[in-house]
Amino acid sequence: MKDKTLFVSGGTRGIGKAIVYAFAKEGCDVAFTYASNADTANEIIADIEENYNVKCRAYKLDILEPNTYKDVYKEFDEDFARLDFFISNAIISGRAVVGGFGPFMRLKPKGLNNIYTATVDAFVVGAQEAAKRIEKVGGGSIISMSSTGNLVYTPNYAGHGTNKAAVEAMVRYAAAELGEKGIRVNAVSGGPIDTDALKAFPNYEEVKAEVVKRSPLSRMGEPKDLTGACKFLCSDEASWITGQTIVVDGGTTFQ
Repeated sequence: MKDKTLFVSGGTRGIGKAIVYAFAKEGCDVAFTYASNADTANEIIADIEENYNVKCRAYKLDILEPNTYKDVYKEFDEDFARLDFFISNAIISGRAVVGGFGPFMRLKPKGLNNIYTATVDAFVVGAQEAAKRIEKVGGGSIISMSSTGNLVYTPNYAGHGTNKAAVEAMVRYAAAELGEKGIRVNAVSGGPIDTDALKAFPNYEEVKAEVVKRSPLSRMGEPKDLTGACKFLCSDEASWITGQTIVVDGGTTFQ
């Protein structure tokens, strides 16, 4: 991955941060977005450039306004000469998901629509802009992060789970149409991963106990557990894999 460039949305914590570091360790230049914490983003940039001798940049993005991706990519173009990989990872939480996170009878259109915007719309616009640039270098890889919440019932997760199913369908359509440009499009679906976002769930301890119980490996997933699948899908070894969802769940979906 040396001399290549990755762009990942939501790179200051959790899965996104783990991805940024995993690719930087492979000699890949990395760009990522952040929602509001510029100080954290700058700390990550300084750490990566000092320790891995690659270029790293960060850009502020409101994931609930996907069209602003176009402005972010203009900034990206000033910093980087090429783009090889795009990973759509950023999610929303807190007030934005009120009405979208909860039991079925409490779901509200506004919360559900916000999740769709941040999950599906953001993937579409981000991937469209990425594809224009990836095509210029002869092809590459686009990935959407997903979750097994669309395969296994998870309390209060209907809003997120249905939108993860939707983005996986969008991945397949994108793969069918971008293949002629040399661009492969896949999804990486993680079982419950121990992140700050998951810890914000009111039933976090219950979810964690259930995951440990279900997994043959008897542990919760960690952000770094998903980076291997992402690196593989961006590598030449995955050159004939497109339109697929790779499940990384510690065996929990079978239990």
